Amino acid sequence: MSCQSTKEKNGMDQESANKFTGAKGEVKLMTLDPGHFHAALVQKFMYEQVDPEVYVFAPEGPDLEGHLARIDGFNTRADNPTQWKEKVYRGDDFFEKMVAERPGNVMVVAGNNALKTEYIKDAVGAGINVLADKPMIITPEKFDLLKEAFELAEANGVLLYDIMTERYEISTILQKNLSQMPSVFGQLEVGSEENPAVTKESVHHFFKYVSGKALVRPSWFFDVSKQGEGIVDVNTHLVDLIQWECFPEQIIDYEKDVEIVSAKRWPTKLTPSQFNKVTGLDGYPDDLLKDVQNDSVLHVFANGEINYKIKGIHAKASVIWNYQAPEGAKDTHYSIMRGTKSNLVIRQGQEQGYKPMLYVEPIAGVDAAAFEQDLQKGIDTINAQYPGVAIEKSANGWIISIPEKYKKGHEAHFTQVTEKYLEYLKDGKLPDWEVPNMLAKYYTTTQAYLKCK
Repeated sequence: MSCQSTKEKNGMDQESANKFTGAKGEVKLMTLDPGHFHAALVQKFMYEQVDPEVYVFAPEGPDLEGHLARIDGFNTRADNPTQWKEKVYRGDDFFEKMVAERPGNVMVVAGNNALKTEYIKDAVGAGINVLADKPMIITPEKFDLLKEAFELAEANGVLLYDIMTERYEISTILQKNLSQMPSVFGQLEVGSEENPAVTKESVHHFFKYVSGKALVRPSWFFDVSKQGEGIVDVNTHLVDLIQWECFPEQIIDYEKDVEIVSAKRWPTKLTPSQFNKVTGLDGYPDDLLKDVQNDSVLHVFANGEINYKIKGIHAKASVIWNYQAPEGAKDTHYSIMRGTKSNLVIRQGQEQGYKPMLYVEPIAGVDAAAFEQDLQKGIDTINAQYPGVAIEKSANGWIISIPEKYKKGHEAHFTQVTEKYLEYLKDGKLPDWEVPNMLAKYYTTTQAYLKCK
């Protein structure tokens, strides 16, 4: 697959077609091979700027049918149903057909990652805007291809953007806001490999419920050559948050600012019965047999840890995949930012009812009464944007009390990302720091993968 710059072929025609004003229905979505449920979550709600007619290009199979069933579920739900009209092309030449016919101006891609980078590059090369689920690359060999994709996007006047939902989680937003208040946080520590200044850990589960239904995962999801190992997949979110929180709106130069200190990977082991429950398949397909040990146990390298330095600050990002969460539990997130005056900690364990809670814990020697006054002033500032946020005493400091109305949930964050992307389309550009920081993010994950192989 290869495309020259669209401007070279079509002059200014394509550039004119990609100018957005915010008008009703001017954005026309094309969904490419939707193998991951994230593709459907982009359409969980309607958008004024997006045409309800969506074009889907995909091969025949359960991935496509599962996607269409999810969209149908959104259309037929009792509460706030959507009105999407899916126009589907089924065929192995789905990508070529999409580029040739081009009934839309934004490609949404979320699924098998084996060829995702090539699809992205050729789509922007053809003058198509791209909203891509993470990860955009899963091996270091494709980093230069991603760089080329961003260069083509700029040359063709289109926007390439990945879906970073975790920036919209309210406890993370407030952790970031408080870290920018010297009176509360002080300055970010430098840390060390043994005790990083920033640590983020994400725990996920293969068997889970999405939109109230048990999620059936495709078998390729367990093939790391197609999905990607955990160190380059979910860790994309964690590395993104470290950049976004610690260095807001600052450009990260991956050649100068990122140094991988150490990295490691390890497998999650699934029995045949567990694999059956999460995929519906009675046995392992041939392309997974390479990862089966002791005749029956599937080893999936879904777990990974990155220890690295970013602009001189020690950070750690780690992802863990278990088979199934404990009763009543969900995917969880742990995060700590260590400052010279306080630590900002997000916990989401049993004690928190498996819901993220933000703690502000002053370090030893800080005057508690004076600190509480400074913290309250900081919360007063936050209340200008998030009325109702308050503080409550805890064993080691304070808990940030967050009204339920701000707790949108993971699925709703896809709508928020899409709305932000629509703003960027209208502006005709991404913020100056977004593209270099996307490159820095994928450099970090793939270089860590390379280090631990």
